[in-house]
Amino acid sequence: MHKITATATAIAIAIASLLGLAACTTADPNVYSSYDAQRMSTVLDATVIGVRPVVIDGQQSGIGAAAGSFVGSVAGSGVGGYRDSFVGGIVGAVIGGVIGNATERAATHQDGVELTLQLRNGDRRAVVQARDNEQFAIGDPVIVVITGNRVRVTKAPVTVVPAPH
Repeated sequence: MHKITATATAIAIAIASLLGLAACTTADPNVYSSYDAQRMSTVLDATVIGVRPVVIDGQQSGIGAAAGSFVGSVAGSGVGGYRDSFVGGIVGAVIGGVIGNATERAATHQDGVELTLQLRNGDRRAVVQARDNEQFAIGDPVIVVITGNRVRVTKAPVTVVPAPH
């Protein structure tokens, strides 16, 4: 009964770790790191000349593989006697590591959009960012916000010119 409790605890810890890991990285243009807060950004005007859906590949930090290996080794070591449990632990660690790595990668990938932009000075740039609620179409006026080495694109604000009195 003790091995079942240890296995269940290990699985719960691994799942919690992977779920927490999914929130660690983002390419979401609406999420700022604390480093980016209260910093001056450069803002450029541009027009969208191309929109293409992309997938932003998930990360492989090793945390998923480590958690999977741990869970797999605990689960595998519960097989048979001493000798079998040793081999089962090794096999379980390898299989768990592969599964954990794949789980981490799947949990951290995002749907994105590649925007090709025509800047006001004539230069062209492409920016990839996570897809959010803002939909872009060819011809949309946008602003490009550059903070350090991070870039995000958002629709240009609509300015209302007050009517003369």
